[in-house]
Amino acid sequence: MRKTIIITGGSDGIGAAAARKLVARGHRVVIVGRSLHKTKDLAAELDIPFHIADFAELAQVQQLASTLLESYPEINVLANNAGGIMGPRVITVDEHEKTFQVNHLAPFLLTRLLMPALIAGGATVIQTASVAARIFGRLDLDDLQNAADFAPQKAYGNAKLANILFTQELQHRFGTHGVTAVAFHPGIVASNFASDTTHFMRRVYHGPLKRLFTVTTEKGADQLIWLAEGTSNDSFLPGAYYETRRIATKVNPQMHNPRIASQLWAKSELLLKGF
Repeated sequence: MRKTIIITGGSDGIGAAAARKLVARGHRVVIVGRSLHKTKDLAAELDIPFHIADFAELAQVQQLASTLLESYPEINVLANNAGGIMGPRVITVDEHEKTFQVNHLAPFLLTRLLMPALIAGGATVIQTASVAARIFGRLDLDDLQNAADFAPQKAYGNAKLANILFTQELQHRFGTHGVTAVAFHPGIVASNFASDTTHFMRRVYHGPLKRLFTVTTEKGADQLIWLAEGTSNDSFLPGAYYETRRIATKVNPQMHNPRIASQLWAKSELLLKGF
């Protein structure tokens, strides 16, 4: 079945690799990127629509959602793929810590605003999460802005854990409306990821260790493509978190607490009041 697929973070890395493969397979793909140059060039290469939005500014996310709703009343797949690890603690124009906003609040807002089209399209909402949720994540619901003991890897791990908890709660709240949620870890992908941080992960992704620890963008995109083309309860389990096409077994223990997922959702909505 030909699907309408929206991919954020679609101009580079696994987003771009997935877009190329999904277009080749006949799907209607729309990419969203932060860089006008890269996003426009890829869209021209694939002859597909594109949109520009910087998730560090929620007004741009709101405008993006409005534009997408006008153009695509039925969306079959929303791949919330944009995100990344940042450098020092930065507060956005919306007065949120940047790592938390770009990785969690912005896709939360986009998903919520696109819900009419997602329900109409019986959509699968895919979150690009990370094993960093287990390694670095220790989510404090009273400090979602990472004000205490900030470290780039801690903020990133918490944001990726939030992605997984959001997936679980999205499935809980909207599964009966025909929307399916699922999350995955793409692996350590050789891309521009971590290029904006001073953390040691920059050396893993861009230094001499790159060949030892990373996989290609095509390999990293494999699960995104599999989930986008798949069907819930057949290809994958709704609300689950996957690594290498299998439900992850070594996970952050906070993932097993539905109360945390519910409270995160409620607190996120409060932070987004007015949008």
